[in-house]
Amino acid sequence: MQSLIFFCRVAFICNVCFVLVWVMRYYPVLEEGRPSDAVSLVLILGILFATVLNIAVNLFILVFILQRKPVLKNFPGWLIIANFLILLPQIILILR
Repeated sequence: MQSLIFFCRVAFICNVCFVLVWVMRYYPVLEEGRPSDAVSLVLILGILFATVLNIAVNLFILVFILQRKPVLKNFPGWLIIANFLILLPQIILILR
């Protein structure tokens, strides 16, 4: 159970990076030259890890909800909702 909470928090951090990648599409951070390490980290977390980890975490949470397990009472509700709301644009971008 603690590992699911941990992965839910990591998925939220990756989702924040996903939103930053969206912002960087319209407001480029790099004018010229080589990307910095921070920009590279945000791109990797936002593009690669965010979608995969967010889908996995939301599937596990959905399974727990469908099984009506009381383990979700330990989860912060805002974290579940935030991860799910960011999952919707991620799925749209995958299907596009």
